[in-house]
Amino acid sequence: MPPMDKHRVIFDCDPGVDDAISLLTAMASPEAIEILAITTVGGNVPLETVTRNACALRSFAGRRDVRVFAGCPRPLVKPPVFADHVHGEAGLGAGTLAPCDLPAETRHGVDVIIETLRGAPDASVTLVPTGPLTNIAVALVKEPNIARAVREIVLMGGAHREGGNITASAEFNMSVDPHAAHVVFESGCPIVAVGLDATYQMRMTPARMERLAAMGSAAGHFVHAMLEHVNAIYADLYGAQGCALHDPCTVGYLLAPRLFETLPCRIDVETASPLTAGHTAVDFHARTGRPENARWVTRLDADALFALILERLARL
Repeated sequence: MPPMDKHRVIFDCDPGVDDAISLLTAMASPEAIEILAITTVGGNVPLETVTRNACALRSFAGRRDVRVFAGCPRPLVKPPVFADHVHGEAGLGAGTLAPCDLPAETRHGVDVIIETLRGAPDASVTLVPTGPLTNIAVALVKEPNIARAVREIVLMGGAHREGGNITASAEFNMSVDPHAAHVVFESGCPIVAVGLDATYQMRMTPARMERLAAMGSAAGHFVHAMLEHVNAIYADLYGAQGCALHDPCTVGYLLAPRLFETLPCRIDVETASPLTAGHTAVDFHARTGRPENARWVTRLDADALFALILERLARL
């Protein structure tokens, strides 16, 4: 197999338990992922909290070279909605980190996305949004020409066969800012969408929790504490055995795309109805006659993906 093509990445996120695991996995993979910036967006918890978490995660991973920038605090149109009932008030469940010793930089995250893409060669930068798509949408509206530099957008969001996790038909990130999601899916950028159909296949079962606890490292203890908190909530809210590991699937796709199956499709995002805002209409058969605008992840190899995440966390 030829050597892996190194990804040059902007992570746009709202840490958040699963965002935290995603960032740690990426920061532990410098041979495969060059992190150009981490930008934050209000989502799982408010902007100030997610930005503080991103900075603390950077310090925990020993990656002071990674720059963090705060972006948009709220959606484009709708009032903000948070998921602190799942992630906890501080966003990291029962996990605790030392206070960050290096604060976020002062430039706005949207401006950093624009500046980075403006100065990049064509199709050279991968965007990995794991929260509401507000920052990405504002950047693309403010300067549409930056789309030429986007190699791919690998996002966590959307739902098809599984239905929604915040409303009957909408996944959280799409529901929080459906108007931003509409802008991104209409941008013409190549998109890989890792929605609930895929991420629900990656469950933190008791056996996987045991393997995580057996690591015996600071990273293992921290991630285990975060996930224990969310597992308990999943059991209460959904009757599920093991929470879904949503956002790390995006980093897994960058590191090992062979573990994922995708299909080309057309994705349109509902913005008008208050009952179904954020619903993703995923069309594999050109029923609408509209061109394909994404690849939808249909299946993933959960055992191999979890082994990969554990191996990266063990590096920290």
